[in-house]
Parts: sequence; structure tokens; C-alpha cells
Amino acid sequence: MAAKNLPKVFFDVAVNGTPKGRMTFKLFADTVPKTAENFRALCTGEKGIGKSGKALTYKNSAFHRIIPGFMAQGGDFTLGDGRGGESIYGHKFNDENFTLKHQGKGILSMANAGPNTNGSQFFITFDSTPWLDGNHTVFGQITDGKDVLDLLEQYGTQSGRPTAKIEIVDSGELKE
Repeated sequence: MAAKNLPKVFFDVAVNGTPKGRMTFKLFADTVPKTAENFRALCTGEKGIGKSGKALTYKNSAFHRIIPGFMAQGGDFTLGDGRGGESIYGHKFNDENFTLKHQGKGILSMANAGPNTNGSQFFITFDSTPWLDGNHTVFGQITDGKDVLDLLEQYGTQSGRPTAKIEIVDSGELKE
């Protein structure tokens, strides 16, 4: 995970339409290149329109599920409720590997509906979640904006339904 020149991406987050700051992530393209490339391209929106007819981008999508002490989930830009999403490769793609683990806060991992069902949905951990190892592909980690991640957690509920509209108002890649 110490490889140089790993891609870096960002989310600018708003709560109920009010800008709250930026989260920056490094993507482990050296370990999970296909998964990292999917997320990077969805941050930039460079792939255009997907098979769903929706733009392949996280921009203007929401965090639809936030559970304090666990994680914040987003990336459903087709339906917005956790039932949709689409990868840059089509609708779903296979689990690349489970080399990286859910150790600590700010781990970026693929949300899925079982083996080999990755699309665009992802989650960011609020704590270590070792029970997810072997089921969800870890592909990144927060590098800046942990205060924004802490803020997201405050809007979570045990049911997962956020108490406010948490939106990614902009996303992209940071070039060094």
C-alpha cells in the first residue's frame, strides 16, 4: 500500500445543500487496478453515459445509508436508494481480490449484493470492520477530510437512513 503515484480522488460534500468540505482518497491501483479504475473514472465522470442512460459519475449523488460506528454508503447514481448503480464495465463486475483488509477508519470498499456483484456503490468505514473481509473489496483509504467523514457519521441512524440529505456535489481526480 506504500506504492508511489497511486491515484487520488475527491468528494466535495454538502448537507441539505450547504457545502461542508472535501474528502480526499488514495486508490490502491497497485493491488486492485480494475476496482480502483472504476471508482476513479466514476469520480471524474469521463466515461459519459452508461447502459442505464444515466451519467457514469458520483457527482450529484447521495450517501443513502449511514450507520454510526459502521459506515457511510453511497454510489447509487441510477436510483439513489441503494438498489441501483452501474460500473464503467457494464452493470456489475467480479470481485478482484480480498488482499486488503477493513482495518480502521476511512477505508473505502465496494458495496455489493453478494459475490461478484460490484457496480458503483461503495462505503467508507467509521471503524474497523473485519467481518467484511473476504466479502467486500477494499480499494482505497481517506487521506484528507476526516472531519467531513466524522460529520457524515453524525447524520446516521441505526436503520441507516440519514437524518439529512448528504450529497456529493462534486467529485474528480487530483493530479500531483
